[in-house]
This record gives sequence, C-alpha cells and structure tokens, in this order.
Amino acid sequence: MTPKEIRDLSPDEITTKLREVRAELLQLRLKKNTGQVEKPHLLRVLRKDIARLETILTQKKNAKAPAAA
Repeated sequence: MTPKEIRDLSPDEITTKLREVRAELLQLRLKKNTGQVEKPHLLRVLRKDIARLETILTQKKNAKAPAAA
C-alpha cells in the first residue's frame, strides 16, 4: 500500500488493515520456518506496510488530540 492510499482510510479501517497484514505476516513466517515460502521478499514488504500503517495511524491520532500548551 502506498502512503496516499493509507491516508485516505479512516482510523478504524487502518486498524482493521493493520490486523490483516499482521496475520498475513504471521502466516508467511510460519511458512518460512517450514521451508514452504515461495516469495521471501514479501516478508520485508509486509513489515514495511505495517510500519506505514502504524505511522499514519499515530499521525491521525495526534492530529485529533488537542495540542497541550
């Protein structure tokens, strides 16, 4: 996912997508441990997607919170 696509999502949708990507990463790690992974580059791609999702989710939460002076 691109950052632009993620920013278009609501915080709830981002949380749902984050859960889906983490589950997919878990399945890929299990396959890797058993030697069945066909596309090992997807591990890196999924980790980066998770980082993007978490970063944008944090930005959205901080934007909603009132600035304490």
